Amino acid sequence: MRRFSIDSSIVLTSATIVGLAIALAGAWLMDSDASLRTTLFGAALAYLAGGVPAGWRALKALWTEHILDIDLLMIVAAIAAAAVGAVIEGAVLLTLFSLSTTMEERAMGQARRAIEALMALRPETAFRKSADGSVEEVQAAALGVGDIVMVRPGGRIPADGTIVAGRGSLDESTITGESMPVGKEPGGKVFEATVNLDGVLEVRISRSLDQSTVARMIALVTEAQAARAPSERFSDWFGQRYTIAVLIGAIAALGGFYWFGQDWETALYRAATLLVAASPCAIVISVPAAILSALSAAARGGVLFKGGAALETLAAVDIFAFDKTGTLTTGRAEVTGIVALDGDEAAFLSSLASVEAYSEHHVAAALRREAERRGLVLRDVQDVQSIPSAGIVGRDAEGPLWAGNDRMAEMMGASTGQNGFRALQDSAETVVYLGREARILGAVSVADQLRDTSIDALAALRAGGVTTIAMMTGDRRIVALRIGATLGLRPDEIHAEMLPEDKVHLVGEMAEGRKIAFVGDGVNDAAALARADVGIAMGAAGSEVALQAADVALLSEDMERLAAAHLLSKRTASVIRQNLVFAIGAMLVLVTGATFFELPLPLAVLGHEGGTVLVVLNGLRLLNDPIYKTRRSNA
Repeated sequence: MRRFSIDSSIVLTSATIVGLAIALAGAWLMDSDASLRTTLFGAALAYLAGGVPAGWRALKALWTEHILDIDLLMIVAAIAAAAVGAVIEGAVLLTLFSLSTTMEERAMGQARRAIEALMALRPETAFRKSADGSVEEVQAAALGVGDIVMVRPGGRIPADGTIVAGRGSLDESTITGESMPVGKEPGGKVFEATVNLDGVLEVRISRSLDQSTVARMIALVTEAQAARAPSERFSDWFGQRYTIAVLIGAIAALGGFYWFGQDWETALYRAATLLVAASPCAIVISVPAAILSALSAAARGGVLFKGGAALETLAAVDIFAFDKTGTLTTGRAEVTGIVALDGDEAAFLSSLASVEAYSEHHVAAALRREAERRGLVLRDVQDVQSIPSAGIVGRDAEGPLWAGNDRMAEMMGASTGQNGFRALQDSAETVVYLGREARILGAVSVADQLRDTSIDALAALRAGGVTTIAMMTGDRRIVALRIGATLGLRPDEIHAEMLPEDKVHLVGEMAEGRKIAFVGDGVNDAAALARADVGIAMGAAGSEVALQAADVALLSEDMERLAAAHLLSKRTASVIRQNLVFAIGAMLVLVTGATFFELPLPLAVLGHEGGTVLVVLNGLRLLNDPIYKTRRSNA
């Protein structure tokens, strides 16, 4: 419906306003032929500048898309006004219609400029380090995977990569929405367009520019803005059919007014007024104005919705299910206790860390960090195989070796009932055993740490109307209960010792008759993310799997952004309801006035166009959603 650029719209609207002003001046001095010519000239200018673009849009939509556009209603009404000699009223109609169109374009453009601003932050050049140690300035587009670039204080990271030398703090607000600097050291991941605040960093490029986090964010948000939410699809469906009904109704009203004794000119004038009053423009634009604004606000806050459908569904969710590790907890576990049955802790920990070196699990990472802290040398382990939700097996110089939880020990026929393990087992922490076939060599206890924002985020979800919060984990029941109690969860909301397929089954059971959102890391929880009504990936910045698997991606690991996204979705649903109630109410008032009280055409125009602008502005309030503003200021 709105296809002209903003600049051309401003020019045409200005010409329409000038034409109306000339016509009104001529009408005010209507005492000579010159005044009449002035009036006609001004009205003609208003009709041409305001009517031709709208007429072209209407004809193009009718010819290419077989759609009766709302623009067509305005053109028919303006022509009807001119036909009965009410050219001033027609000029007022086209002027206000053109003005509201331009205001709508500029307002909706604010929602799209968030992504344009993100694109503008991408650096154009970078300092590439050559093999001989020299540094040259090159175009960022010329960088390839494996190149090493130097980023000085105040500079922007030119592409996604990993730090190979240097330490510093980075401003990652452009990606995650987090305002606090993030400390980085060798091995840390960095993202394109983030700012190096201090220190000199050497970064090895890991992704080409077209595959960077920023590029994927832009693509996802662009797709999301183009996708249609259910309410948007209904709005379009309603608008097209209602437009046809309005045209038929106006023709019927013309005949009715004439039948009941009014002259042809009066009947046509009132039919044109009814045509404007009943136009559904405000109803049609009320939904996309809110959806587009909310998507842009969320993206600025580090939350990517894959379209309006996910945004609308999240508002109806009353069950949240969480994978524990890496979601409610940091995923960075620490070793809290060691029991080596032969008394040699160093040799035992070296063997355990050696076999766990092939696992990506957070417990395995904790074991490797502890071995590194103690300066232990890892052994060569071969034939490594991972057993999901149990552990890992391999072979070293002394023979078969395995490491894992109670389930793994049971699979190997080993007993974990030794007295030496009692203190670890009673600690309500995760226990990892190391053994050779049916013989256990020892065990360690490992504790994961809660995220700082998890408790407040879950409380905010409950305050926002969420009735059930479920935590799912493969940990022992005693461990899960300890963490769940800290989070304020009820015992019936805590589900322990779960395999990946158990999570999918439980999500399916909980979703019967209700809406459920599942929150995970987007990698090993892909099936559960897909099964839920809304799949939400935590800490998805830089993760291709997470961005593809989920309906919503939280680019930071700040749990409070999840609660903020839920509240934003509910606010969006509320704004849509407000817009629809106002638009329908205003239309009913105008139609009643035009049908029974001879409402003047200029008043119908003012009410119609004013209502359209008001619903757009109401939707744009979501662009500066206070949830995200408050979070950033308090970060």
